[in-house]
Amino acid sequence: MYNKIIKLIIAAGILAYAIYQFTEGYIGNGIMFILLASIFVFLYFKNEFILLAFLKLRKQDFEGAKKWLNKIKKPEAALVKKQQGYYNYLHGIMVSQSNMTEAEKYFKKAISLGLSMDHDLAMAKLNLAGIAFSKRRKQEAQKLLNEASKLDKQGMLTDQIKMMKQNMKRSSGPNQQFGAGGSLRSQKRRSR
Repeated sequence: MYNKIIKLIIAAGILAYAIYQFTEGYIGNGIMFILLASIFVFLYFKNEFILLAFLKLRKQDFEGAKKWLNKIKKPEAALVKKQQGYYNYLHGIMVSQSNMTEAEKYFKKAISLGLSMDHDLAMAKLNLAGIAFSKRRKQEAQKLLNEASKLDKQGMLTDQIKMMKQNMKRSSGPNQQFGAGGSLRSQKRRSR
């Protein structure tokens, strides 16, 4: 994994060589080298391993996505801030299947670093709301759910948000499971 600065240095070197090609009269070569330099600039802003991990996740291949993310050894040095957010976001999605506490840590870090798309931010907050709800922190879950619904402008998460709200309403009802509530002593008094 290359440091993010190396990509910019390579792009600058290729761009300088493209300018040299233009001055020598090789216009086609110069254009080709400018396009090549633009690839390195693109990869500075969109990390190739994160893009490949997203492709694996679209196919529900969690092991393949984990393999690509593990190729990033030092995310702080190799990734810009938003990419670090997506790095943690992807880890949170993969870990949420098995370890809720660790997934919560990854999602919180992803939100603090920032995600460039509102849909991804809404998804992270929805997952955090689900984790908070499962840990019986209903007020925090409700707050995160409201934030997620505000961020979901295209309505892609509407069904999941409705389902989560219904689950929260069901669980906030009384905890009576067997008709007659109260203590054992009060039930004995009623039967007399």
